[in-house]
Amino acid sequence: MTKANSPLALVTGAGGRGIGFSVAKDLARRGFNLALMDINTEQADEIIDEVKSQGTNVQAKMFASDLSSVETHGDLVDEIVAWGGPITALVNNAGVSSPNRGDLLDITPETMDFVLGINLKGTFFLTQAVAKHMLAQGKVNTPRSIVIVSSVSAQMASIDRGEYCISKTALGMVTKLFALRLAEHGVGVFEVRPGITHTPMTDGVQDKFNQRIADGLVPMKRWGFPEDVSRPVADLASGELAFSTGSVMNVDGALSIQRF
Repeated sequence: MTKANSPLALVTGAGGRGIGFSVAKDLARRGFNLALMDINTEQADEIIDEVKSQGTNVQAKMFASDLSSVETHGDLVDEIVAWGGPITALVNNAGVSSPNRGDLLDITPETMDFVLGINLKGTFFLTQAVAKHMLAQGKVNTPRSIVIVSSVSAQMASIDRGEYCISKTALGMVTKLFALRLAEHGVGVFEVRPGITHTPMTDGVQDKFNQRIADGLVPMKRWGFPEDVSRPVADLASGELAFSTGSVMNVDGALSIQRF
């Protein structure tokens, strides 16, 4: 069992070296204990050690779980609570891109089911499971938050990865729905939309976007980095902006601002 007086955050997609890992470190610096969830736990020991090093007496544990296996979410929440106590914050970071970038007319039911099964269905039902857990706690004095990391693709169309854009657009509505449902219980729900961010997920398109960024695609003329996203996510997860529930934050170097 972890320290009873420390808030506990569940961060999904934290098994790599991307946004989830950076979020975990920022939350550790704010005094959170961390339940880290990922389907890939090969780097678990190194990640846990680094996360724990960010704060004093920070506790962290990796939980192996497939976000698309929604039938396991209830047991996962129970396992996390048994280890760390009540969940104070949920950061929905896990997600996948379209398996194949290509013609919109070539998208198959299988690739659509794969992407939506993780990005949308998995996120929705994990959020539902954590929300039920939070409400079962009754009134508490600790701020509680749910943050959904989506993408600028929630509003900007990329026809070579339609499944991904559809999933991220739908997460905008998931944010609104849970914000409304949980508002009276003091749980803030937020959406963060990263832009072009330098992570393992974007390794395959770095050459392409290096040139496009240099040509002005991103007004700030640089890539985003995981820490650009994790800092505002951690601020929102801390619960101090609860009255802004339902809000969307763009973290994209002004990419999504319409220009002419």
